[in-house]
Amino acid sequence: MSESLQESINNLKKFRFLFVEDEKDLLDIIAETLKKLEVNFLLAKNGQEALEVLKEHSNEVDIVVTDISMPIMNGLEMIKEAVVLYPHLKIIIMTAHTESKYKIEAASYGVNDYLLKPFDFIKFIELINQTKLN
Repeated sequence: MSESLQESINNLKKFRFLFVEDEKDLLDIIAETLKKLEVNFLLAKNGQEALEVLKEHSNEVDIVVTDISMPIMNGLEMIKEAVVLYPHLKIIIMTAHTESKYKIEAASYGVNDYLLKPFDFIKFIELINQTKLN
């Protein structure tokens, strides 16, 4: 493991994030990996559940990483509410949508970054660190 990657992982342990994803397999992989890295995180299956988690843990969450397309409440709807209620949050969109309309709408809500699926986990870790440190 490179020194910069180890440093990124160590930085990751300094904060907590909320991961919002409706694809159970992907959610399980991320959760398992973050547990192995001893990272603090919370999970939600859709935007509505994410807002409920934020209501309980808003002072503990630093970064929200969310999918766009989810049942009940999509990621963009959740972000629109979350940025008003919790302006301190950093937000990363994680999606397979490449259409510019999603990026434009996300940017209008103050989203910090946009990660395309499928993604490399090392890039994911580095992106989270970049987002928190900037």
